[in-house]
Amino acid sequence: MPFVGLDLHKKIVEAVILDDTGNILWRGSFPATRAALEDFARSRLSPNHHLALEATTNTWAVVALLKPYLARVVVSNPLRTRAIAEAKIKTDRVDALVLAQLLRSGFLPEVWCPDDDTRRRRALSTERANLVADRTRLKNRIHAVLHQRLIEAPAGDLFQPRSRAWLASLELDPEGRQTLDRHLRQLARLEQELAALTDDLAREAHADPRVRLLMTLPGVDFPVAQTLLAALGDVNRFRDGNRAASYLGLVPSTHQSAAHCYHGPITKQGNSHARWMMVQAAQALARHPGPLGVFFRRIARKKNRNVAVVATARKLVSIAWHMLHSNQPYRYAQPATLEAKFSRLRIRATGRRKKTGSGKGAPRPAGYGSGKRTRAVPSLDQVCAEAELPAPDATATGEQRMLLQTGTAAFADSIQQPKRVARRSA
Repeated sequence: MPFVGLDLHKKIVEAVILDDTGNILWRGSFPATRAALEDFARSRLSPNHHLALEATTNTWAVVALLKPYLARVVVSNPLRTRAIAEAKIKTDRVDALVLAQLLRSGFLPEVWCPDDDTRRRRALSTERANLVADRTRLKNRIHAVLHQRLIEAPAGDLFQPRSRAWLASLELDPEGRQTLDRHLRQLARLEQELAALTDDLAREAHADPRVRLLMTLPGVDFPVAQTLLAALGDVNRFRDGNRAASYLGLVPSTHQSAAHCYHGPITKQGNSHARWMMVQAAQALARHPGPLGVFFRRIARKKNRNVAVVATARKLVSIAWHMLHSNQPYRYAQPATLEAKFSRLRIRATGRRKKTGSGKGAPRPAGYGSGKRTRAVPSLDQVCAEAELPAPDATATGEQRMLLQTGTAAFADSIQQPKRVARRSA
């Protein structure tokens, strides 16, 4: 049973092959190209070889190329590999040999190999995150052009249509005018690309019941749901929701020795973009009337807001795991907010708007003719049914006690019944 270690780089690959006793059978290097990798696989590998390599930029392309030639491919976590095999002498030849020896000994920290669909989701989520980051950088540069010239921007969003017209007509020195126009052109082009990609993601999200399921969580819209699905992949590989949160680095670090135990900041392991998205989603729960909002405010009073945000993000991931595992929507979503999220997604994905007003033959509202404008708010079951999601399960006895303890029982009852509420004045 030969063991192969590959040390990947952008331009070169260092390889070593060991037998089952640790003797070197072959060692060499070759270019990191498709042709060279295929030639190495055909000439050096066989169906009984086991191969190890570290996760890096081109790892998954190499895995897909070599997997048909091998019995097994193991992708290692580079951070944990260094912790096990730290050496005074570090070269590419040593790294390849260490990977092969660790694989032969069974001490190689293996990472999960995502399927093709998960890798595609991750690539699209990363691409959207990069475009958003580029847009933010351009907006900051435009702000810098104004700050450098002591120009006060209009109140509110500088990039709404009225403020953009102000930017286009602003009198500046020639260099400032050229710089500002260049940044505005780049921003317009970048926003077009971002809108096109977001439209593609919206169409995919609208057709994916798992995305719609996660959207029932407060603070989670379809970009957050897609990013979380891409980061977690197959949720069945996690034993419970706490392990899913740990995978994203949202659990406290722990240092324990004898009778002393210290819990520090979160580990920040795993997908940093998914972790950031969940933290941003948790920000929306500060005023939520349900149990998650009560949890947020209790932690904020006891600790501080930042701790409450991160703790709530961890709880969101844990709840998301349970929802995906049992195919159940979140039981304490606000129907009006949820209906608006699904409506925005439907319009962006299909362009189809829902017909408003009372249906044919429906009686007039009780407040008709009173001068007070009202709108209908469906129950949570109705919103889920319209989104083609299963109805939430009945609340268990222990959960009912939790609702009484947190003072949210009335809220839980209210979202189960349709009602009419006053419209906000324009």
